[in-house]
Amino acid sequence: MKQLDPTSDAARDLASGRFVIRTMDVTDMRRVPIPWMRDAGWNPGLHDAETFLTADANGFLIGELDGQPIACVSAVRYDDNFGFMGCYIVDAAFRGRGYGMAVHEAGRRHLAGCVQGGDGVLENVAKYERIGRVLAYRNTRREAIRPEGLIRDSGVVPLESVPWSGVLDLDRECFPAARERFLRAWTSQPDAVSLAIPDPAAPRRVLGYGVIRPCFVGWKIGPLFARNAEVADILFRALLAGIPAGSAFWLDVAEPNTAATAMADAFGMKEVFATARMYTGSAPDVRLNQVFGLTTFELG
Repeated sequence: MKQLDPTSDAARDLASGRFVIRTMDVTDMRRVPIPWMRDAGWNPGLHDAETFLTADANGFLIGELDGQPIACVSAVRYDDNFGFMGCYIVDAAFRGRGYGMAVHEAGRRHLAGCVQGGDGVLENVAKYERIGRVLAYRNTRREAIRPEGLIRDSGVVPLESVPWSGVLDLDRECFPAARERFLRAWTSQPDAVSLAIPDPAAPRRVLGYGVIRPCFVGWKIGPLFARNAEVADILFRALLAGIPAGSAFWLDVAEPNTAATAMADAFGMKEVFATARMYTGSAPDVRLNQVFGLTTFELG
């Protein structure tokens, strides 16, 4: 497995104390990774700084050279079995000198013992394979404009009106680890729309739930988890009914779920880019056929 070159600038500066890797708080998140992600075209959510940290307060790392931020990464440890890496950015002026590798290694150490997931650009698959990741499948980001004339189906209700246990049960089928603290923050963030469809035959069971959140540009849907394609389509349209007509919006789709791809195609959503979902080892056992929209590329 590729590791930090002990002769690199980063290794030397780590040893001297010039380069320091530390955890970020919400002020750091607002100051460094969120603007960097925005400027890189990743279009983060307006409240991602606060909500991301609820997933793992120790999982967001920054590398500073002489006090100047030059690199960052997230390594969210959901439990002792699964973690996810993202938010990986290195200042262009400091690339190729080991600083990014040093920060990435610190993130991987935080996830020691876990299956580690991540979404990377397709052209870097070989690089990630050298640090022990295995390609599982492609994800695609889809884009469209919210049309006129959408209404919320009568079977769709605000998420807070369904049993929380039902939301957690469905989420755990679709995600490799329990993440209640994060979900409570994510689904209640300011200006977001969070909806669910309860099962009329089983009051504590949820057939689907989804969130659409405001971003620096437009809106992003995620997660969108549903027990079948019909439920997913109803939720998808209901979420869009909650934002202004003419707004740009995005949905991140796991390609193995062909019903999700067909839903996006039927709505005229265009692919704008793709990522490679990779894991250290076998992909976790989740029901991808129920994943109609990923939560985020950064957190899984």
